[in-house]
Amino acid sequence: QVQLVESGGGLVQPGGSLRLSCAASGIIFGINAMGWYRQAPGKQRELVSVIISGSSTDYADSVKGRFTISRDNAKNTVYLQMNSLKPEDTAVYYCNARIYGGIPRRNDDYWGQGTQVTVSS
Repeated sequence: QVQLVESGGGLVQPGGSLRLSCAASGIIFGINAMGWYRQAPGKQRELVSVIISGSSTDYADSVKGRFTISRDNAKNTVYLQMNSLKPEDTAVYYCNARIYGGIPRRNDDYWGQGTQVTVSS
């Protein structure tokens, strides 16, 4: 009843930039928070950045100053602008959203399918 669809991953050289997008669709009455997680091979999934309704943001220390999260409430879409990318940013990036929606109405966490980001020369 609710879906998250990501786009924007790919291969980029160190120092390059990518922009990830994640659009929520379906039966949605409100979105409390949207964010991005990543999982590198052999590592646990970790929080990259989150934006709360009202535009409060938080970032992992490893990406502060390089990544910027933003949100278009009218489109139910969250973006992650990634600059100055490093090889250690290589991972599958997952969109996450806390959404009030569905039938019956409820708050629930939703995940996107993941998009690969590879930083390599």
